[in-house]
Amino acid sequence: MTLRAAIYARYSSDLQSISSIEDQVRLCRERARHEGWQIVATYEDAAISGASFMRPGIMRLQQDAREGRFDIVITEALDRLSRNQAHIATHYQNLSFAGVAVETLSEGSVNEMHIGLKGTMNAMLLRDLAAKTRRGLQGRVLQGKSGGGIAYGYTVRRSVGDDGEIEFGDREINQTEAAIIRRIFRSYAEGLSPNKIADLLSREGIPGPRGPAWDKSTIHGNPKRGTGILNNELYIGRQVWNRQSYLTNPETGKRRSRPNPRAEWTVSDVPKLRIIDQDLWDKVKTRQDERKIGHTDAQAWQKRKPKFLLTGLMKCGCCGGGFSTIAKDRFGCSNSRNKGTSVCANRTGISRQDLEGRILTLLSERLMDPDLVKAFAAEYIAERNRLAINHVDDRATKQKELAKVIRDQDVLVNAILAGTPAERIKDRMAQLERRQKQLETDLAATPAPASPTWLHPRIADTYHERIRRLISGLTEPETESEARETIRGLIDRIVITPEPTGGKRMRPRVELHGSLAAILRLSLGVDQVSGTQKTSLLREVEESAEFLVAGAGFEPAAFRL
Repeated sequence: MTLRAAIYARYSSDLQSISSIEDQVRLCRERARHEGWQIVATYEDAAISGASFMRPGIMRLQQDAREGRFDIVITEALDRLSRNQAHIATHYQNLSFAGVAVETLSEGSVNEMHIGLKGTMNAMLLRDLAAKTRRGLQGRVLQGKSGGGIAYGYTVRRSVGDDGEIEFGDREINQTEAAIIRRIFRSYAEGLSPNKIADLLSREGIPGPRGPAWDKSTIHGNPKRGTGILNNELYIGRQVWNRQSYLTNPETGKRRSRPNPRAEWTVSDVPKLRIIDQDLWDKVKTRQDERKIGHTDAQAWQKRKPKFLLTGLMKCGCCGGGFSTIAKDRFGCSNSRNKGTSVCANRTGISRQDLEGRILTLLSERLMDPDLVKAFAAEYIAERNRLAINHVDDRATKQKELAKVIRDQDVLVNAILAGTPAERIKDRMAQLERRQKQLETDLAATPAPASPTWLHPRIADTYHERIRRLISGLTEPETESEARETIRGLIDRIVITPEPTGGKRMRPRVELHGSLAAILRLSLGVDQVSGTQKTSLLREVEESAEFLVAGAGFEPAAFRL
C-alpha cells in the first residue's frame, strides 16, 4: 500500500529567504519519490521561530494528522518541527497518537531516542546562540554602534573598513526626523499634551515611526523603561542597552518584555548622535515629574486597567479600532483618543453601565428570536438531510465497488486453482488488493451521518432560560466569574457608532454580533454533560456553526440598540 506523505517546511527569520522553504520542499519531494510515497499535502511556516509553539502551518498539520489525512510527515530536520525540547516532544506524541510517522532527511526515521537527544541539543543550541548574540551586541554598544534596531531620528550608515569588509551598526542623524524630535520636545515643554502633539503631526501628514499616523504612546512612552521619544536618552548622546529583556510565553509564543536591574545595563556615550540640548531635556523631565506628582486618587483607574464585563470586545464603527477606558467607568475610541481626530473623528463616549445594560438586554430579549430560530432550524435540517442523502449515495457507490473488487479477486484465485500461472495475474491481484484497502479505509473514515434531529425551534426557549440565569449570576460572588466568562464567550464583537439625535449632539449606537458556535453550545447545554455525549455535541456544534454560515447562508446574529 502506498504511504500518503505530508511535507513540513519552515524558515525562522528575515536572515533566510522564502527560497529556503522551496529548497526544503524540493528535497523532501525527492525523498518521497525515491521511497514511492504519495505527496498529499504541504505545510509551511515562513519567518517564524522554531521556538514558537503557535505556528499556523504546524497547527494545521497536527489537525489534519488527527483526521487521518496522511501516514507520514517528511521534513528536512527535526529542528524544522521545533527547537524547543518540550514542544518537539508534544508534536511527536500527537503525531504518534494519530498513527503518523516522522521522517527527516538528516536523521532518517524519528523515534523517542531522537526526540530526547535532538531536543536537548536544540535547546542547548538556542541558549548558546542567545549568549553569543548578546555578547556580540554588548561589544558593539561599547564601541558606540547600534545594539539592534534603529531609533527614529537616525539613519544606518554603512562603510567599508580597512580590510575591505562592509561595516554595519554605524548611525548618523537624520536631519529631517531630528527636526520633528526637537519640535516634539519643545511642544511638550511648552505645555502641549502627547495626544495633542500626535494629532497635530498626523494632521500635517508627517509620517510617524510606525506608520502614517502618530500615537500618543509613541511620544510619552514609559519613563521607567526608557521607551517613547521623550525618554530616549540617545537624543542627548547617551546610549543605554540591555534595559529590558524579552521572554517568550510558551503558551502563546508571544514575546513579553521585563525590566533588567540597573546593574545589568550597558551605558556608553555617543556625543555625535546628540539631537536635544541638555536644557530642553531637563525641562521635559521636570514636566514629567510634575505630572506624576499631580496624579490624584481619582486617576488610579488608569494604572489598574480594570477588566470589565465587555473589555476587549468593543470596536469603533468609524475606524475599526478598539474602544477602551477613557475615564472612570467610561469607554471611547482608542484611535481617536491616542492618535487624534485626524485618524478617527468618533469622540462619542459611552458609560460602562449604559453599555452593559444595552448588551444584556440584547442577549436576553433580542438574540435567538424564536421565529428566526424556527426558520433556520427548518432550513438547516432540510439541507443537512439532503447532504446526508448524497453522502449515503457516495457510500453506496464505494460499497458496490468494494464488493466487485472482492469478486474480481475471487475470480483470479479460481483461475490460479484452474492452472493459470500466478506470474501472469500477480500484478492485477496486487492492484485489486491496494484498491480494496483504499476503499475500506475511505468507508471507515466516513461513517454514515446521524440525522441532526437535536436542532429544533425549542432551543430558543432553552437559550433564554439559561441566559437569564447567567445575568442573575453576575450579582452573586460565587457565580460572578463563571457567568462573566460565559457571557463574554457569546459575543463576537460589539460595534459602537455615533448617530445624530436630531440636533448637533451624537449618541452611541450599539450593534451586537453574536458568536454562533457559543450560542448553540449554551442552548444545547454542552457544558452540562460529559463523556461521549459531550464529545458528540461539541463536534455537532462546530460542524453546525460552520455549515450555517458557509453552507446555508446564515450569519452570526447582529442586533442594534
